[in-house]
Amino acid sequence: MKKKSAYAAAGVDIDEMDRGLAKIKADVKSTKTPGVLSDIGRFGGLFQSPGKDMILVGSTDGVGTKLKVAHMAGVHDTVGEDLVNHCVNDILTQGATPLFFLDYLGTAKLDADVFAKVIAGFCRGCRRNGLALLGGETAEMPGLYPADGEYDVCGTIVGQVSKKDLVTGETIRPGDYLVGLPSTGLQTNGYSLARKLVFEVAKKKLSDFVPGTKTTFQKALLAVHGSFLKPVLALRKAGVKIHGMAHITGGGLVDNVPRMLPAGVDAVFDLSSWTVPPIFRFFQEVGKIDPEEMYRVFNMGIGYVIDVRPKDLEKTLAVLKAAKARPVVVGGIAPGTRKTRLVAGPAAR
Repeated sequence: MKKKSAYAAAGVDIDEMDRGLAKIKADVKSTKTPGVLSDIGRFGGLFQSPGKDMILVGSTDGVGTKLKVAHMAGVHDTVGEDLVNHCVNDILTQGATPLFFLDYLGTAKLDADVFAKVIAGFCRGCRRNGLALLGGETAEMPGLYPADGEYDVCGTIVGQVSKKDLVTGETIRPGDYLVGLPSTGLQTNGYSLARKLVFEVAKKKLSDFVPGTKTTFQKALLAVHGSFLKPVLALRKAGVKIHGMAHITGGGLVDNVPRMLPAGVDAVFDLSSWTVPPIFRFFQEVGKIDPEEMYRVFNMGIGYVIDVRPKDLEKTLAVLKAAKARPVVVGGIAPGTRKTRLVAGPAAR
């Protein structure tokens, strides 16, 4: 029997790390795109510069305490895709398409099989969005994380947009329409409150069903954060002029939409224009949460918002429907002070 190394006895098993890296090589290679100039294993990933009149757009994010639910369920192959899609959507708001992604995984004790499943999720997300998993870092840090088997992930994305296609929100004006694209669930935010409501207040188990549905809490809470890249690219290909976009993550409609607004306008949302999914209604009822706080913590069923002119609305809806994006006219732009207004009827634009 091979003698256990001193480092392994201290909690860091280099052999297990090597086993994990061997498992992921083929998966990572499957994300290679024409711009990739290096293979996995180098100290830095190489990627072809996009060229003249192109702007690079970067973003970094994590999955938050959705990881706690993944750990509870023993499901590890979705959180990586969550994170890729989240980052893709973030840079998409400025019109950028993704080039490459870098991942980080930190854990108290590395399990090569779990590691391979997490990376498989990253790779699937990269393939579906047409970007390369260019590199990453895995850190085994005994004593830093609360329990063996738990881990944290974060990721960095770099994308590109031409100067002429950059979306800044500066041309948004009163009279514009706001088109919402439905979320797939909680996406990747609000999980600290969601876990408290589901498991502590309501005493529910992952295998229990969300009231009024045939969906378990496990399926609802681990629903993959969707990517909005393809619907937005379909609009661009169809020649639709997009004046602003917002990705509805932490802060909900209340805090995220103003990030795309210029001075002098408000985003007015008609709350009667879409049906709030059952999982959010459950949260509000169980927690007796104020409605405005709900719209600040959760996406409430709207994952992405697009601003277009009235003359482009019909075409926008047709293109998005053809892309199977299920668009909803959720409101409009009115004079104001760069904030979100939530109204109970048709939004005055």
